[in-house]
Amino acid sequence: MRTRRYQLRKDAAAIVAGGHPWIFRDHLSSAAQVFADGDWLRLVDGANQIVGHGIYEAEGAIAIRILRRGPAPPDAAFIRAQLAAALARRESLLARTDGLRLVHGESDGLPAVVIDRFGDTLAVASYSAGADALARFVARCLPARHVLWRPAHRRHAPAAPARVLRGAPGELARFTEDGLAFAVDLAAGQKTGTYLDLRGLRAALAGMPLAGARVLNLFAYTGMLGRAAEAAGAASITHVDSSERALAFAAAHHVTDPARHAFVAADVFAWLPQHTGTYELVIVDPPAMTSRRTQIPAVLAAYRKLYTAARGLVAPGGAVIAACCTSRIERAVFHRTVGGALGEGFTRERELTPEVDHPVGFPQADYLKIAIWRR
Repeated sequence: MRTRRYQLRKDAAAIVAGGHPWIFRDHLSSAAQVFADGDWLRLVDGANQIVGHGIYEAEGAIAIRILRRGPAPPDAAFIRAQLAAALARRESLLARTDGLRLVHGESDGLPAVVIDRFGDTLAVASYSAGADALARFVARCLPARHVLWRPAHRRHAPAAPARVLRGAPGELARFTEDGLAFAVDLAAGQKTGTYLDLRGLRAALAGMPLAGARVLNLFAYTGMLGRAAEAAGAASITHVDSSERALAFAAAHHVTDPARHAFVAADVFAWLPQHTGTYELVIVDPPAMTSRRTQIPAVLAAYRKLYTAARGLVAPGGAVIAACCTSRIERAVFHRTVGGALGEGFTRERELTPEVDHPVGFPQADYLKIAIWRR
């Protein structure tokens, strides 16, 4: 692909040298205004030396996503090598599951590209319009029966429909994880259809001593965590979510014993403070709720409300699973907020680490925090 020359300011060149994958818009000079979404840039420093190559993004805080450092161009052979390295890092998962993230964006050296495998189907997404072409190229390098691509959403424009790149993917995909069967809503699911990054939590749930336990699954989505709790022997699982479609999907695909499951379509924030009852396990896995730093105080206030209400529902000796899925909330701040809301009667028993197919390659990639608190 033809690249265009762009001379970096000194501070931007330092970012490239430091290894961070993004150059923010406020580090650009006015000369960048001539570039279009998706332009590949040859980045040079003040001495006119090539220091890297990147993809230009016309909108948003991130202006350039670094694709390769140094003078060598990011050609097809380089991209294939990046993909091969990403696949090699995931080999340990293949004995457990055929549902895994094959490419995790910048942390795998393929910026803004996400590729999830669900059985014989690949779900491809680009979360920057400038990386759409890169996402399609990487997808073509992977063997799969069916490939579905979700183009990046452009601001001030309707969401582009998903496109079939290979085969005939249906509205549903399936995969197996640690012996449990799961389904994916390709037609209307969140992210690429489901949350593969919660594999570690599903494994932790399946290994908990939940025989006869009552479980409250808040922000339940399609009930995959409830499926894991059922496998661990839970006697009752109450799923609460605002999406009737998601709960219907859960009932249809992630229940083996219907007598043990109850589904409540409600706003968790309104429902939880009015609810009574006790549970051996309460799962709190809310959406990100923030895309800007200015929203952080409101999100932390929402967390305090959730966990203050949840603590009274936990039976003696029971547990709360606390999850956060935004990098804008720092790990220590999240734990401190949850601990403060739960109070002195709870201790943080265990923190889960990121899954191998969701590597944390730079600070902003550290978005998922999950901890188990015991009463």
